[in-house]
Amino acid sequence: MSTAAANKDYDLDGESRDQSKDFLTIIIAEQRFGIPVLQVQDVLGEQIVTNIPLAPSEVAGSLNLRGRVVTAIDVRRRLGIDPSKDGEATGMSVVVEHENELYSLIIDRVGDVLTLKDDMFENNPPTLDAIWREISGGIFRLEEELLVVLDVPKLLSTIHS
Repeated sequence: MSTAAANKDYDLDGESRDQSKDFLTIIIAEQRFGIPVLQVQDVLGEQIVTNIPLAPSEVAGSLNLRGRVVTAIDVRRRLGIDPSKDGEATGMSVVVEHENELYSLIIDRVGDVLTLKDDMFENNPPTLDAIWREISGGIFRLEEELLVVLDVPKLLSTIHS
């Protein structure tokens, strides 16, 4: 069986169907990113974040989520994007789990859940910003924009001390 055939999923009738993945889309500075849905624990509105002295600049602080302490990560800052301007929607969070710890990724806003076929996936283009390439698992070309796939483990493991 060829590699391409080995990567396909088959119906009960033996007919092949393309595999796909679901992504929660998030928007940061009008750029659409995707997080695999299976990595998302919760989506929150604006939360009270307590500052953590001497934390890396990307760490916005911590918050209490149903009795658990959650580290809040400012994704704008991690991506090298300027703080939001007045009038821009900000302050939503997507909660993810990494190495048995919860993290709240502070983003501008949440978009839709998209189901995207695996054959639409592309590796990072060489023109993608180097900081973004560090935390991107690849891209999908949508009709009018690029969806940058956020590699959550890479994002969280690259927080600078």
